Amino acid sequence: MAYGISTYAYFWRFSDRAPRPMTLPEMLRDTASLGGQAFQICDYAPIESYDSAQLADVRATADDLGLRLELGTRGVRPAHLLKYLDMARQLDVTLVRSMLNTADHRPDTTEAVSLLKEAVPHYEDAGVTLGLETYEQVSTDDLLAVVRGVDSERLGVVLDPGNSVARLERPVDVVTATAPHVVNIHVKDFAFTRRDGWVGFTYAGCPLGEGLLDYDAMIAAVRAARPDADGINQIVEHWLPWQDEGFDATARLEDQWTQHSINTLLRSK
Repeated sequence: MAYGISTYAYFWRFSDRAPRPMTLPEMLRDTASLGGQAFQICDYAPIESYDSAQLADVRATADDLGLRLELGTRGVRPAHLLKYLDMARQLDVTLVRSMLNTADHRPDTTEAVSLLKEAVPHYEDAGVTLGLETYEQVSTDDLLAVVRGVDSERLGVVLDPGNSVARLERPVDVVTATAPHVVNIHVKDFAFTRRDGWVGFTYAGCPLGEGLLDYDAMIAAVRAARPDADGINQIVEHWLPWQDEGFDATARLEDQWTQHSINTLLRSK
């Protein structure tokens, strides 16, 4: 398995709260400097407006740094997925992550299967894998019904068990159910903390190894279920809350979490 970093690990540093948001080349260079082997450009809206020359520059930067690129988007409408497939070809990407729902489209399983059956054959022809992420808006059972309904070696699951907790699905159950279909793993830890006055909880990210993610068991389950597990990339993400002290403190902690996560993964080899 290769270890990499997602744009979500730079969430605050390229947000509009940053005095000078990080650029995509800066994120790539930082990933390489930390020892990352892959970079997932995930839910990064500017990439959709890049022309061929800009995409070529991104690919050249990644090549120079020795990074494998992945893409991430949302939705299953064929036109949108084919747009990302075209970008994937230009970026030499072999994994595109998506989600079933968008802000204006929430297909049921039958519609999702129908739409994906239009788009996935093009991914098959291009040798690109499409992964649908586990998350709270869609039950794991429904997500797997879609994957099984399309029945393609080029359609699988992007495993992020922390997302499904908000649907009252246990991470261990999500891992067990999806393991045979996993094509990509988002690695982020998570924990509940009591709110002030002990009234309710906050569910948020925490440094890898300090929360509820049973990382070793997750990887062991995927390895046991997938003969090709060595080809599955593990991608670092965070759920880092904004810090009361402001941007500098938030950016500093985001950087620390990213370094800690990638170092932990590299030590786990």
